[in-house]
Amino acid sequence: MRKRYVFFIILFFSFTLLKSQDTISVIGVGDIMLGTDYPSSKYLPPEKNCIPLLAEICDFLKDADITFGNLEGTLAGEAGIPKICKDTTKCYVFRMPQQFINCLFTCGFDIVSTANNHSNDFGASGRKETMRIIEESGIYHAGYIEKPYTIFTKNNIKFGFCAFAPNKGTSDSKNYLHVNQTISYLDSICDIVIVSIHTGAEGAEHQHLPKTDEEYLGYNRGNIYEFSHLAIDADADLVFGHGPHVTRAVELYKNRFIAYSLGNFCTYARFNLRGPNGFAPIIKIKVNKEGEFITGEIIPVYQEGEGYTKIDPQKRAIYKLIELTTFDFPDSKLLIKENGIIQTKP
Repeated sequence: MRKRYVFFIILFFSFTLLKSQDTISVIGVGDIMLGTDYPSSKYLPPEKNCIPLLAEICDFLKDADITFGNLEGTLAGEAGIPKICKDTTKCYVFRMPQQFINCLFTCGFDIVSTANNHSNDFGASGRKETMRIIEESGIYHAGYIEKPYTIFTKNNIKFGFCAFAPNKGTSDSKNYLHVNQTISYLDSICDIVIVSIHTGAEGAEHQHLPKTDEEYLGYNRGNIYEFSHLAIDADADLVFGHGPHVTRAVELYKNRFIAYSLGNFCTYARFNLRGPNGFAPIIKIKVNKEGEFITGEIIPVYQEGEGYTKIDPQKRAIYKLIELTTFDFPDSKLLIKENGIIQTKP
């Protein structure tokens, strides 16, 4: 009798474990720039220590199967030549100290995008050195023209990750044939495909999603709405957007989740953190093994001082996502509650 009881206990827990593996949790955050030593070390956090920037939210970031963020800058070290700026106080060239990658690893980041408008701040040599540092840390990455995608396995799930931007040195977000082929290939050999897209006009006046091409500083950055739908049509399962430095709406398309901009997550010193630029969501999405949306959660954060990321008691990112999603997608299939839970509408 006792042996039979033990057998059923083991069977129950085995079934529970298998069932739990059917749900995959993915955290997405926006722009990360933990301080730059170029053009001056005065733009680094005190004692050149990045851990305090993330200390309050580190445990939240580790609470998922996969955690993603956009690495807004390089880890070029002594490699590469900085892009030419007439005035370095106004021209932004980002080079984080190479040891700062350890702060992201310590706080649970599994993958980072390197595709953005700062990818080429130190040229091809800077990109090469940045790739080396990221890979040595154990974090996966994609987005440079040299590495448009990556494939890895975690918890018996095979993930494909690719990242795009409309900028020099990056996997081109405006080349839709390339986008389609990359995502379709990953889908053919992976269980879950995650896509990162860095584009859109910047600043508080660009919180709404125009659903058209966006021009900023005289350059056409493309159409993130069109891109995201194309990505899902090519069988992507999650799309995380960033670039406008503010939060934008979220959408459910073909039962796949899209975040159109995750804003400034942890950006020390050289970023405008006033108003909507200073708060952002950590978004945790749960999907099934087919990549279909199950539920989500918004953890609202803000940046204190020059860029210390804290939990936001005012929940501004939650209320902003409710406002923007309701306005930009009046027929949205998503219900965002004031406690941050994201569900499909009944």
